Amino acid sequence: MEGDFIKINKWLLPLSWLYGLAVGIRNALFEMGILKSRAFDVPVISVGNITVGGTGKTPHVEYLIRLLQDRWQVAVLSRGYKRKTRGFLVADDSTTARDIGDEPFQMKKKYPKATIAVDKKRVHGIETLTARDKKLDVVLLDDAFQHRYVKPGINILLVDYHRLIIYDKLLPAGRMREPLTGKNRADIVIVTKCPKELKPMEYRVITKAMDLFPYQQLFFTTLTYGELQPVFNNQRENMELKTMKDLKSMSVLLLSGIASPRQIIEDLTPQVACLHPLTFADHHNFRPKDVALINDTFESLPSPKCIVTTEKDAARIVTLKGLSDEVKQNIYTLPVHIKFMLEQEDKFNENIIGYVRKNSRNSILVKRKNDHQSEDSHHSGNRSRTISFRDN
Repeated sequence: MEGDFIKINKWLLPLSWLYGLAVGIRNALFEMGILKSRAFDVPVISVGNITVGGTGKTPHVEYLIRLLQDRWQVAVLSRGYKRKTRGFLVADDSTTARDIGDEPFQMKKKYPKATIAVDKKRVHGIETLTARDKKLDVVLLDDAFQHRYVKPGINILLVDYHRLIIYDKLLPAGRMREPLTGKNRADIVIVTKCPKELKPMEYRVITKAMDLFPYQQLFFTTLTYGELQPVFNNQRENMELKTMKDLKSMSVLLLSGIASPRQIIEDLTPQVACLHPLTFADHHNFRPKDVALINDTFESLPSPKCIVTTEKDAARIVTLKGLSDEVKQNIYTLPVHIKFMLEQEDKFNENIIGYVRKNSRNSILVKRKNDHQSEDSHHSGNRSRTISFRDN
């Protein structure tokens, strides 16, 4: 059921109140204009959440890349969490996960046509991207819902079905980064990781409980999985696994270092003969003792057997030293995708494509020319322009 992963530490609620006060003051400063939000003359779409932990940001950003990259030049700007570099950096063929972080590295590897960049200061990152590439059509901001110094044209808020924000509490008692009212900034809210068999009554209950404004649109997505892919190139020569059906008779070691592995554990359990989860903290930096644990755990499993890991973890695993030959020959990634429910995909796509098309640089140049002509004819001063999804 919805909210079934939530655990509230009630004894920490007084600290949550103090945390909420600080966050509320910060948000009020933005609302009053004391702290400034910057709008840009290029379409900017933000994807983020107001909770700590995984809500499926990466597969949703990747969905947007696939949706847009054949029509426009797309850039993804991320903070690059836990990277070993600083400042603005654009990924190229020689970039590693240590340089830009796990998720940006994953996206660069899968979508080479897209520009993948990292910068902790998102305003500076967008300025640099638009200055270096005059043909850039749209910027996707990864995990930037709290980064209010940028005013996106579309603000997409992701909410985990198993940790619905309406049942959660602020840090540190719960997992929320800001009060529930923060959801009001979203143009689109997506309830993610929904069970595939979600009943119509549950949709209605969640829709009512989310209590969104008329200008906000609510969507539901579920996770789907692609075919297994070898982590190491030399596996391809002797690759035996081709489909998920091959796992039905196998012992599977699930190796993960992600924020919320519980969903993938639940999804894989009925798909394999025996699942053995080996989980680490999010973005875990694997050490020699961890490598030894992986080798020993896999060796102890009965055959036939294999290792399944996530694409994000594979970005770090592929550079690990000390993995046994047996592990290297039998470790695969399981690609994760999203699927819209209630036949909402076309509606979502139309919203995104319509916004980008209307606010592309070419469209803006035409509008500016018309604005200037109108201003000259009426002898009026310059007017600033803000791209907004709500205006479309």
